[in-house]
Amino acid sequence: MIAAPVGRPGTAVPPWALAATAMLAVQLSSALSVGVIEDVGAAGTAWLRLTFGALVLVVLVRPPLRAVRRADVPAVLALGVTTGLVTVLFLGAIARIPLGTAVAIEFLGPLTLAAARGGSARALVWPVLALAGVLLLTAPWHGAVDATGVGMAVLAAVGWAVYIALTQHLGDRFVGLGALALTVPVAAATAAVVGVPQAAGHLSVAAVAVTAGLALVHPVLSYALELLALRRMTASAFGTLMALEPGFGVVLGVLVLHQDPRPSQVVGIALVVLAGGAAQRGGRREHAPPLGDAEAARPA
Repeated sequence: MIAAPVGRPGTAVPPWALAATAMLAVQLSSALSVGVIEDVGAAGTAWLRLTFGALVLVVLVRPPLRAVRRADVPAVLALGVTTGLVTVLFLGAIARIPLGTAVAIEFLGPLTLAAARGGSARALVWPVLALAGVLLLTAPWHGAVDATGVGMAVLAAVGWAVYIALTQHLGDRFVGLGALALTVPVAAATAAVVGVPQAAGHLSVAAVAVTAGLALVHPVLSYALELLALRRMTASAFGTLMALEPGFGVVLGVLVLHQDPRPSQVVGIALVVLAGGAAQRGGRREHAPPLGDAEAARPA
């Protein structure tokens, strides 16, 4: 089983850097998936990406089945199903609305989680500042918004908040990347329910090859980095740090998809970057496990 020590206190890689790199990986994979979505649909793309990611994780990490207790099963299934649904919903959203807008709406889930777990009135300052940036990015006052795309992004936001909480919980329970080897296959099976019918008859060698490559970036790399970061950060700090993600989404939307941001969106990016960077200060968990719960390594 892989046991990655990256992100321990005292190492060269701080947890906020792991989280930021994961966000960049997610948005890069999303931007590069748009062409595949046009061929096999959003659900079909989600299914292919998660399936290839699950295969990589099962081969390299091996699911720690002997360490799974009966009490772990609901959390494993919930995280897997949530991951699958969020992937389908988010890809469906970016097929309808700009990438930066979809990411900004999705960020409202982690933002709400951060505000709820902040523990003090002062902790609300950065989520509120980030929310102001999100509003500038989405500019709802302009109208002409695709209601279906926005609705998918909102549902993805709810799922993303659940994902953060469950990932931190299971990351503490299982050594290394074992939690991912358990949950990503469940996510792939969830996405297959709608993804297989949508992709049927539209698969090509090119689409399969592209999604196989993208799967290494997201979910494999991104989920691994997020899990390692959440072992070292509070859920509140991680959730607010995700304010950086709309900025990544807008920048990649410009560079990859040629989506031009308005001046107000540039201001919004500056606000969310400021809020995200400030929120992670003091966000380390005081009693974080080194690589996962040692007890979880023993057979149940």
